[in-house]
Amino acid sequence: MQFDIAMTDELLATTRAVRKRLDFSRAVPQEIINECLELAVQAPTGSNSQTWRWVVVDDADKRAALAALYRKGAEGYLSAAAEQAATGQTKRVFDSAMYLMDNLDKVPVHVIPCVKGRPPEGSPTVALGGLFGSIFPAVWSFQLALRARGLGSTLTTLHLIHEREAADLLGVPDDVMQVALLPVGYTLGTDFKRASRPPVANITHWNEW
Repeated sequence: MQFDIAMTDELLATTRAVRKRLDFSRAVPQEIINECLELAVQAPTGSNSQTWRWVVVDDADKRAALAALYRKGAEGYLSAAAEQAATGQTKRVFDSAMYLMDNLDKVPVHVIPCVKGRPPEGSPTVALGGLFGSIFPAVWSFQLALRARGLGSTLTTLHLIHEREAADLLGVPDDVMQVALLPVGYTLGTDFKRASRPPVANITHWNEW
């Protein structure tokens, strides 16, 4: 198979964290979410464990309850961070994060990626790396699949401060760990651009630090 390198590179380079440009008025069909999840679970997992699990929430009352938990976990942190953020890109990121906090309940779908298993307290880095390495490749594949279909998302984690309450709300078993919350919706426009990043030469070390 011959890939269109230019198109592939554009997809990878312009899949942004979308907050302010999520369309609250347009419903997201369940079949689109399922289609993107089918692609997501093609991602590799540690030892082929296939321990990813997904909770998809489109019920308005449960989205409102999740949004309340998110606000409870996020408000203090984001308010302080937004005040201290410098001008430019960092300030815009925190401003958009505050916007999402205030409007999370309006986002049509919340997707909570989970992993089966929970590391014991004090687990070594190798165990944590294997656990999270078995879910985040699938999360990114899911986000890329959304972008290719005109939808957007952003990876958030602040509701995890109240993970137990979210688990009770959604019936998540004790041996399944939530790792993020992705608000999902169609985007207002698709003209996303590359972000400003440092030159790779400045942050890459070959053979030794």
